[in-house]
Amino acid sequence: MGLFRRTPTEVQPTTRDIEISAKRPPWSLWSDTFGQLAIRGVQIIVVVAVAAAIIFAIQSLTLVTIPLVLALIFAAAFSPAMRWMRQHGVPSVLATLITLLTVVVLLGAVTWLIVWAVENQWDDLYQQAQDGVNQLISWAQSLGFQPSQDQWNEWLGQAQKFLTSSQFGSGAIAGVSAVANFVTGFVLMVTILFFFLKDGPRMWEFLLRPFQGSHYERGRRIGDKTVSVLGSYVRGTATVAFVDAVGILIGLLILQVPLAIPLAVLVFLLAFIPIVGATLAGILAALVALVANGWVNALFVVGVVVLVNQLEGNFLQPFLMGRSMKLHAFVILVALTVGTVLGGIVGAVLAVPITATAWGIVQVWDGPDKPARWARPKRTELEA
Repeated sequence: MGLFRRTPTEVQPTTRDIEISAKRPPWSLWSDTFGQLAIRGVQIIVVVAVAAAIIFAIQSLTLVTIPLVLALIFAAAFSPAMRWMRQHGVPSVLATLITLLTVVVLLGAVTWLIVWAVENQWDDLYQQAQDGVNQLISWAQSLGFQPSQDQWNEWLGQAQKFLTSSQFGSGAIAGVSAVANFVTGFVLMVTILFFFLKDGPRMWEFLLRPFQGSHYERGRRIGDKTVSVLGSYVRGTATVAFVDAVGILIGLLILQVPLAIPLAVLVFLLAFIPIVGATLAGILAALVALVANGWVNALFVVGVVVLVNQLEGNFLQPFLMGRSMKLHAFVILVALTVGTVLGGIVGAVLAVPITATAWGIVQVWDGPDKPARWARPKRTELEA
């Protein structure tokens, strides 16, 4: 029976212990490990809900949010020019008008250059493309499974039926609506850009009026860092894209590829989409060379594109962008994926600069050169 005798630690709780336990306040349940985990889970749910609401609002108001973000990026890119003109006594309104007129002239010159190149080479390219299509049809017929005349007639009938259907008409109306939205967004972006260039610093100071002390200083750092990161990113990317476009243009001219100038402009534009843009530009240039000059010429074009991209990625981009602007390739891919899903092509273009800006803000959260506590490197990372 001694084996079953209770030890002092196994004695049942007394009435006093039960009374003390009953007097514990209900919120004491949140102080243990499980309660803290539950609180953290509720906080995560609230943050996700707020983020989802913000994303939903942005998607619902893309006609306003996208021009606003684009205007902010352009204003940050041109801020050094505006600062230089102000320092030399140029009034803000005149400096803003000079900047906007310079942008309009540059865009007009690029558009005219593309149209001129396409008009001069369109007939030759059309003939070469037609010959390439005929060669493709002849090759398909040599394989023994070419479409019959009845199949061709059926496909033509389906195409005519689609062109005369209400679905095609609704698509055309949607296209007209998209063009109208683009024009509206462009006008809105130019208007917002005008005020950002003219009164950007004063507008930010107005937004910081409710803050005092360290919070105000943090707001100033966030504003300065945002302008610095966005401006550096846009100017650095534009410089890298220009060098890429010139290098590929020289290669295309040497290889006598048609539409070399429009393809170079396309390379410049697609360079603002990291990783993916260079690949798309190379594919399009190679396809034009394949249709116009054959597969050997297309292989040379691929070689030129790969060579220019390697030189840019290993030498030019680190020199111009700097280590502080360089994001990890994994972060860039995730940002591109999220931006593309949420905003399409525009989202893919804006994803990386927005991510770089967010990381830049984290780097100055607690001081000019003092990142937020959770983002500071550990001692083992510094030793490594």
